[in-house]
Amino acid sequence: MAISQKLSTTINGVNVDNLFTTIAAIKAAPAIAKFKFRVRNQWQQASRNTSRVDGFYGAGQEQSRTMPFVLEADEPPVLLGGDQAANPVEHLLHALASCLTTSMVYHAAAQGIELNEVESSFEGDTDLQGFLDLDESVRKGLQGIRVNFKIKADVPDSRLQEIAELGTSHSPVFDSLTNGVTVSVKAERL
Repeated sequence: MAISQKLSTTINGVNVDNLFTTIAAIKAAPAIAKFKFRVRNQWQQASRNTSRVDGFYGAGQEQSRTMPFVLEADEPPVLLGGDQAANPVEHLLHALASCLTTSMVYHAAAQGIELNEVESSFEGDTDLQGFLDLDESVRKGLQGIRVNFKIKADVPDSRLQEIAELGTSHSPVFDSLTNGVTVSVKAERL
């Protein structure tokens, strides 16, 4: 007598059965949807910083990682750095890229849309006159970001934009950048 096992449905590498189980659990207990992610940063020298990503709060409790992640940041020589890592704006673009892509992939999987390949490019414009306080009319932050997705899927070309918009309509990072987010800052003695 053979034992039958239900095979999980996997689309785009996402276990869709687990995704819908998670959605049902959050509908039943909305408090478990609250997450707090953390980064601890240590200045090294000049423009070099090291951040450590470890535990976070989610699903109603503290969560630990199997190992911490270390993120390095620096500036290129033209911006007086040592060019030892991506700069903070490049990290921001990476955060946006990975969040848009993940959001798109998960929501496509939930809709049964199989994606064969996704590539993207991100470009952000900034003007150092703002950062250097040389022109108060120039914004210190990015003045614009352009995103281009290349998607390989068995869908008509007319659906590609709709698939990309699954990312923009669900990404927490995209929402934070386009709608703003409150950031509180305090300083204390080390």
